[in-house]
Amino acid sequence: MNALTKTDFQFPGQTKVYHGKVRDVYTINEDLLVMVASDRISAFDHILPKGIPYKGQVLNQVASMFLDATKDIVPNWKMATPDPQVAVGMACEPFRIEMVIRGYLAGHAWREYKAGKRLICGVEMPEGMKENDQFPEPIITPATKADEGHDEDISREEIIKQGIVSEKDYVLLEKYTRALFQRGTEIAAERGLILVDTKYEFGKKDGEIILIDEIHTPDSSRYFYADGYIERQEKGEPQKQLSKEFVREWLMENGFQGLDGQTMPEMPDDFVQVVTERYIELFEKITGETFVKSDITELNSRIEHNVNNYLQTVSK
Repeated sequence: MNALTKTDFQFPGQTKVYHGKVRDVYTINEDLLVMVASDRISAFDHILPKGIPYKGQVLNQVASMFLDATKDIVPNWKMATPDPQVAVGMACEPFRIEMVIRGYLAGHAWREYKAGKRLICGVEMPEGMKENDQFPEPIITPATKADEGHDEDISREEIIKQGIVSEKDYVLLEKYTRALFQRGTEIAAERGLILVDTKYEFGKKDGEIILIDEIHTPDSSRYFYADGYIERQEKGEPQKQLSKEFVREWLMENGFQGLDGQTMPEMPDDFVQVVTERYIELFEKITGETFVKSDITELNSRIEHNVNNYLQTVSK
């Protein structure tokens, strides 16, 4: 099956392009962004050699749904989705931090906790917790947005002290982050899921704070299945996750963790098919809707045609 692993579009009015790990972002006339969700998949900070058919469509449509479902909380950048793999929206001046919020002790927070730390980003974590336990209330653990290398933990106090974000803006970012996480938690619960942790990115446009990028997708968030959560915690068993963790597990089984000297294994076609099916399962579980496969025979030309048509309508 066809997969979108590389784009090199020249849209009318295009001034620059940024190729990320998964998304390619085209700037139009300095005020519009065309964000193409590719079918690339990354793990351990490496892009895997093969694309995953329909993955970009899944991510774009999940993010689009959640942006629509939260625009009453905070305005967001999205204007339209002219193609199943494309979102178009306002270019904003991004804040140089990610607002990470955690409802449960998992992932990075658990690794810090297990190492004996009880303070993360200036926030205290209670004693006596086990992996995947729920926090008494969600904690916000911001991270810097690194141009190169890994993002770094940073406290609220340090963000304000360094002038990365003003105190007035930061208070609003925290308020929006908590409200978005609450809405995401409620929607997840309706689908039999637990929203464990996630991250939000914000920018500013004409002095107003705007929610940007993707939200509540399986690439930016961790979900547990609600059914059996308590029993698994009581027995000390791993939680059943809805994420791309299974891809990392396959890589580890095949001797790859992104370390120096390791060779990326070649994904056989049958495993690529499995990953596609898992992403479609993620979509249907998270949205509660049936996934409709788009025509992927001529992916690049389809996207180019749809985006050009949309750009013509907004330029009139």
